[in-house]
Amino acid sequence: MPDTRRNQPAPLQGSLPGFEAPGKPTDRLFLALFPGADDAARLSRQASALREQFGLTGKLLEPERLHVTLHHLGDHVGLREDIVDAARRAADTVRLPPVEVAFDQAMSFTTHRGTHPLVLCSGQPHEALRQLWQKLDLALQRAACPKPRSGTFTPHMTLLYDRERTPVQAVEPLAWTAREFVLVHSLLGQTKHIVLGRWPLR
Repeated sequence: MPDTRRNQPAPLQGSLPGFEAPGKPTDRLFLALFPGADDAARLSRQASALREQFGLTGKLLEPERLHVTLHHLGDHVGLREDIVDAARRAADTVRLPPVEVAFDQAMSFTTHRGTHPLVLCSGQPHEALRQLWQKLDLALQRAACPKPRSGTFTPHMTLLYDRERTPVQAVEPLAWTAREFVLVHSLLGQTKHIVLGRWPLR
């Protein structure tokens, strides 16, 4: 999980929806699943083996940054207080049991930035994850949370970024149990995650 010593909410910056100061985004908000420390360490070791197997040189994400994004709530200049409040209200209404997360494929997503994320994903429908995503999506709509349109949901976990692209490869199933979901404030360019809220799955 992200370092709990850094998980205290940052001071909320005042802003009005639609009136953010122009500039390069500095703050990202998202809802996600993070593996526990033991599972994150195991997944990181397996990611290292895949990196060697595929002949990649990109730097692996630190174990505490491995996660599955459920809903991206946008990139902003400053922390959007209204989105944080709406996301918290939405999350408070979601009641589901723990989710078994299992990935059996690795592949690169194509980007136009020169580096491509190597991700774990699944060749089979992931109904439990999709149910959690759908319930959160509905709850966010009911809370009138201003955010990018959800579009489709492709469950995945990013392991690293590399200039080389890797086609879809079958891998030994990598599984873990998600027992909570979290609201994360990411400081862009600083590789720092601040947890603003946790909601148990039970």
